Amino acid sequence: MVVPERRPWRAAGPHVVRIADAVRPRLARAAETVRPRLARVAAALGPRFGRPDRPGSPRVPRVARPRTWQFTATAATAGLALAAGVVTAAGPWDSSGQRTAERDRAVALGAARGTDHGGARANAGTPPRGPRAAPPAASVLTGLGGTATTVKSAPGGTALATVLDPLLKNPALGDRSAAVVDVATGTRLYGTGPGTGKALTPASTTKIATAVAALSAMGADHRLTTRTVYEPDTEEVVLVGGGDPTLTARKDKDAAGGPASLRELADRTAAALARKGVREVTLSYDTTLYKGGTIHPIGVNPNLAAVTPLMADEGRTDGSSSGPATRVADPAVDAARKFGDLLKEHGIKTTPPGPSKATTRASTLATVSSPPLSALVERMLTHSDNDLAESLARHTALATGKPADFAGAGEAITARLKQLGLPVKGADVKDGSGLDRRDRLTADLLTTLLVKAGDPAHPELRSALTGLPVAGFTGTLAGRYGDGAAGVVRAKTGTLTGVNTLAGTVVDKDGRLLAFAFLANATTDPAAAQSALDKAATALATCGCR
Repeated sequence: MVVPERRPWRAAGPHVVRIADAVRPRLARAAETVRPRLARVAAALGPRFGRPDRPGSPRVPRVARPRTWQFTATAATAGLALAAGVVTAAGPWDSSGQRTAERDRAVALGAARGTDHGGARANAGTPPRGPRAAPPAASVLTGLGGTATTVKSAPGGTALATVLDPLLKNPALGDRSAAVVDVATGTRLYGTGPGTGKALTPASTTKIATAVAALSAMGADHRLTTRTVYEPDTEEVVLVGGGDPTLTARKDKDAAGGPASLRELADRTAAALARKGVREVTLSYDTTLYKGGTIHPIGVNPNLAAVTPLMADEGRTDGSSSGPATRVADPAVDAARKFGDLLKEHGIKTTPPGPSKATTRASTLATVSSPPLSALVERMLTHSDNDLAESLARHTALATGKPADFAGAGEAITARLKQLGLPVKGADVKDGSGLDRRDRLTADLLTTLLVKAGDPAHPELRSALTGLPVAGFTGTLAGRYGDGAAGVVRAKTGTLTGVNTLAGTVVDKDGRLLAFAFLANATTDPAAAQSALDKAATALATCGCR
């Protein structure tokens, strides 16, 4: 289900009440803690202000008034409630209607921030020193619904060129292409001449194309299902991979609404076997949903596991949920072994797992399903999740009759975009993640993708916008724009060696929603290139450019 952005104060009301109720007890406890200290300070200061605490001092009638701690608690409660209401007044929303940007910020920037595929970063190797306060982001309150009638007209091309040309001509950007489009009208406002149609390596901004193609092909409510079946002839239980890389075997991930749980699947499978009176089985796993090789052209890499339709926790070995990590050599075998261990906990004896294929004679024992595709797309974009991107690319191929391999997935993405009427000339999609350096996209295509995702006629594509990392708050932009356009820029980053890209939306000074795409290839200084792109996006946010 696609959750639309609601009217600000109507949507914010329940959140204001809930958060105010939640913080009030904590503030009261804090007030009780500091009250004795305040009393001691007041006692110490009393003589200086003529309090009748010593002989001879004039008595002044005492007027009852709220104490300092009461002011503090009341103001803090009201302030937090107001802040909560303001925050919840704008998208992107999760399935509960909560503002995901600030929610994610609250869990601290110490968590993994996704990956830009091996590119050097300005602060590489320097971890954040504890939680930081969220940067001010007033304009984040502008929704993604286009332009209101009170907002001024779109920026002028000449004015935009005056601001952007000096920034985008930075030598650090190498070979470049750029475009800026008015989301409300789809009109291109700025482009570097014929460069908007120049196809360059897009790196991870490819995920925007993957998101739109997948949502278009399958719908926002589609879910990825992992199942177990029973082969009566051979007394074999087959774990059938459904192409869900978010399937988890972790105990702390069994909450409702979260990723599908391998533990839950084992529970249900064991119960189904018990009803059949079966206590010993041959365990197999089925990975035939996908075709072709499992290793990405980039080779074995911590940014991506082997591409297989069966895996648990993306084959990660370090407990992480995003960013680079050492992966197991064969995620399917790893998932099947974990599943076998879980069955044993229920008293089901199994053989070591081996590859197989479920037959038409098999009966379904149990199933578990992923969150809806809209939520998967948001996760993919926010955290630059390569495993999820490759999975969604293959599912797009399956949904459109293409082979579920790297080549078929790329063809399926391009075909879906063409069907949507998007300018695919020059585009060449080799994978779903953007890790393949042979990928080619244009600035025109990327901005048009964003405009299409914001089109009210295509609500199924909305999560391609709401999943974009929010500057200074989430994903691969969490550590950027701290003193610039925090909260105003929503964009997908892309970084490979010699490649820096940025594509997303920005609310300009006058409240106009713009889509932009900046592509730079042959860069020699990744930190300088990243900074130049950030400055260009910030310039869009801070100028009226009319």
